Amino acid sequence: MMHVASRTVVPRVVRLPSKSNAIRTKAPTTRGLRVTAHQAGQRAGSACRASLGAGRRGMISKVTGAVFATSLFGMGAGRPQSAMAYSSAIDTVLVDPGYPPEWPFRPEDFARYDESTDDQFYSQPRFVTHIDDSAIKALTKYYSQVFPASGSDDVAILDVCSSWISHYPKGYTAGRISGLGMNEEELARNPVLTDYEVRDLNVDPTLPYPDNTFDLITNAVSVDYLNKPLEMFREMERVLKPGGRAIMSFSNRCFPTKAIAIWTATGDPDHVWIVGSYYHYAGGFEAPTAKDISPTPGKSDPMYVVTATKKA
Repeated sequence: MMHVASRTVVPRVVRLPSKSNAIRTKAPTTRGLRVTAHQAGQRAGSACRASLGAGRRGMISKVTGAVFATSLFGMGAGRPQSAMAYSSAIDTVLVDPGYPPEWPFRPEDFARYDESTDDQFYSQPRFVTHIDDSAIKALTKYYSQVFPASGSDDVAILDVCSSWISHYPKGYTAGRISGLGMNEEELARNPVLTDYEVRDLNVDPTLPYPDNTFDLITNAVSVDYLNKPLEMFREMERVLKPGGRAIMSFSNRCFPTKAIAIWTATGDPDHVWIVGSYYHYAGGFEAPTAKDISPTPGKSDPMYVVTATKKA
C-alpha cells in the first residue's frame, strides 16, 4: 500500500575495521575459500572488542581471483600510512577495477549470520542515527553539492532503505521524494518524503514504480544489508530516468548479524569495489565512481560514496 506523508530492545550497531590491508591489482590468482555466514557473524561480533583486519586481508582476492597489493597500507593493525593516502586510495579503487567477465560472487557471499526475516528485526522503530554527527554532516554536504536544485517541481527522488531521516539538506524539497523502507512508523516521521511504501527488498527486490520515474536514487548506510544486490541494482537502473544518478553511501558501522557475509569479512576499499561491481554487472550504468567524504579520518566515522549514472 502506498502512503502519503502528511524501538524496545535495539540491536547494537558496531564499527567494523575500516582499513583493509589490500588494494586491488589485475593479476590473476587462484580462488580461495570463502567465509561462511556463521564465521562472518562471529567475526563481526568480535569487532566490538578487537580489529579483524588480519582476517580480512585479501578477502576479495579470494572471491574474484584478483591479487591485492599491500604497499600502501601498513601491516599489523591495517592502518594507512596517512589519512590523505588512504582517502586517495579509496577515490581510485574504481578507476581501473578490473572486474571479471562474469558475476564473481556466490550465494554464500550474501548469507547473513541472522537469517530470520527482516520484518521481525525492523518491527520496532529506531529513531536513532547509525553514523556520528560529523559523518552525517559530510553526507548532507555532499548531497547539497550534487542534488538537483531544491524546489524543482519536475524532480523525482527515491530514497531506498529509507527511515525517519534521509540526511538531505535542510529544507530541501522536490516535486516528489519517495521513500522505501522497512518500518512504517519511521517512514511516516520522515519530513522530506512526499510518499512512502513499506517493502522488504531482501524478499522482493523489485521497486514498485514505473520505468524511468526518478531523477535520483539515494541509499544511506544500507547497501551492506542487501542480499539480492544484482536484482536490486537492475531495478534501480529501470526506474531511473536516462541520465539519472544513483548514490550509495556507507560507513564502517552496521548491524553485523544482518550484514552480508562478504561485507563483514572485508574492509572499506573492498566495500567500494563490491558496490561498484553491483553497478557494473547490473548493466545500463556508466562506469561508477567512488569518493571518500570522511570528515575527519581517524576521529569520526568514515563516509564513502559510490555513484553511477544511467546511460542516456
